[in-house]
Amino acid sequence: MKRFWMMGPVPKATRIAVTTGIALLSVVAAFTLPAAEPPAAPGSPRAYREHAMAQEGNSERGKKLFSDARALCFQCHTVDGKPVKLGPDLQTVGDKYPRAELIRALLEPSATIMPGYGRTEIETKTGEKFDGILKSVSETELTLVNASLVTNRVQKSEVKTQRSSPISIMPEGVHSGLSLEEFTDLIAYLEVLKQPEMQLANAAGTPSVIKRLAQPVTIVPVHDDSIRFDKPIWFGEHPTLPNVFVVAEQITARVWLLGKRTGGDTKTLFADIRPEATTGEIEGVMSIAFHPQFATNRKFYLIHDLVEGGERAMVVTERIAVADGSVDSGTPSRRIIRIAATTEVHHGGGMVFGPDGFLYIGMGDTGPQEDPLGHGQDLHTLAAKILRIDVNRTEAGRNYAIPIDNPFASRPDPAVRREIWAYGLRQPWRFSFDPMTQDLWVGDVGQNRFEEVSIVRAGENHGWNVYEGFELFSNAFRKEKTPYVPPIVSFRRKHGVSVTGGYVYRARRESSFNGVYVCGDYESRQMWGITQSYGKLQTIREIGNSPAKIVSFGTDRKGELYIVGYDLGVIYKVDFAAAKFE
Repeated sequence: MKRFWMMGPVPKATRIAVTTGIALLSVVAAFTLPAAEPPAAPGSPRAYREHAMAQEGNSERGKKLFSDARALCFQCHTVDGKPVKLGPDLQTVGDKYPRAELIRALLEPSATIMPGYGRTEIETKTGEKFDGILKSVSETELTLVNASLVTNRVQKSEVKTQRSSPISIMPEGVHSGLSLEEFTDLIAYLEVLKQPEMQLANAAGTPSVIKRLAQPVTIVPVHDDSIRFDKPIWFGEHPTLPNVFVVAEQITARVWLLGKRTGGDTKTLFADIRPEATTGEIEGVMSIAFHPQFATNRKFYLIHDLVEGGERAMVVTERIAVADGSVDSGTPSRRIIRIAATTEVHHGGGMVFGPDGFLYIGMGDTGPQEDPLGHGQDLHTLAAKILRIDVNRTEAGRNYAIPIDNPFASRPDPAVRREIWAYGLRQPWRFSFDPMTQDLWVGDVGQNRFEEVSIVRAGENHGWNVYEGFELFSNAFRKEKTPYVPPIVSFRRKHGVSVTGGYVYRARRESSFNGVYVCGDYESRQMWGITQSYGKLQTIREIGNSPAKIVSFGTDRKGELYIVGYDLGVIYKVDFAAAKFE
């Protein structure tokens, strides 16, 4: 399982638990997770499985083990594209099977047997018995090769019975002669056996080392020590009031105005959503979006959790501020859209108005862990998608309309959801448009091994749960000839466990950070700067560390960047002046 909650960075559960098992809050974990499973017995297949899923492994050491007498892989398998031995050639096995399936193949060789490599058992009319892989068949003869690499030829006329065995020719217990580390290294080697162009793409987009700037950015609190927020989750400048910022608190479901005045900072209540939102340790308000015409219509939108009639959902509601925009009018919310959620995790929560005036909504796969229901690849559900709707119109009994140029608006299948703008996203947590290029940058929280940052465009399939980062995750919902769009970059576990999407910096043209996408990680608190060219990672640098867990980034009207410190209740400004991106 991955980390935390429903939103995403606080993801992954409020960030309840990381994929690797890191818990954000023990009380939350106790509330949402089943009783802890007892530790795996030393030397058990489960111990090997858990170690190989949690650790990267060293593919170079694994390559040597492939030919080691303890593993004996080389006796039955080739890796050069020439299947001349007993077992299948493994030259591109990493393209075909995700890590979990490679692990299972070694620990449980009979669980899934590759077609054409099943064991055949033959009994002749004279009582002789043969078994092995059926290597060739002629008009008169069957040829089998057994586990000892002995070839037997049996005349068809002598066959009494012939049947397929459910027991693999590959022996059980291959792992028992290896340490946990060695087994993990062997899996790492099998995983990198890919077509050369795939190897290059994976390595380029998943850097093992991220260089740190010689002079990192400076991070300073925005408000004085007298002001603290309770689990703040969203921050931005008020669209019309000067020197006023908006801060949303997740669990209290309150929205505050932070005033920056000469006489001192002020904190005043803007809106209280508690009567409408379901709140708890992992539930509450996730995001705010002010209407592009807020100055005249005073409309703003919130996305929050709701348990209604025993069913979980995320809802987007519209509210109206008073004439001067200084406080919510108290008028009841107008529900725009309700999106069903299977569980309390991976609920998404990002929401922004695009440069086209439409509202973009990020929804996670809504669980359970690993998306066993295949929401990511299912166009009949709104889960695991980026949605695009028009809140200025209503149609077909909805409080919104579907833009006619949405990529699936004209699909003949009436069950396809026309609101979908892009799909195959696990937990899109915080996304933003580059004000210059209008590229939509998305931070997508991963499952077991990788965090992703992607540029997402209309109609694209970003692969979950077939892919996690650049690596194959599962074949359960994989479809041949389906194009999957890879991320710009995927982060390894050593860098972070819950990515928080940020912004492309455009505040100062003369800055070396102009055009650099800035994002971070909730748990590790690391911050990165990223540049890309034609969808490929160009440069990535660690640019600094946040004092608090990064649940969100924010901007002011000039485009300067801010950090929302979830655990400390502090908003910080990122000062790029002394740092140089290179």
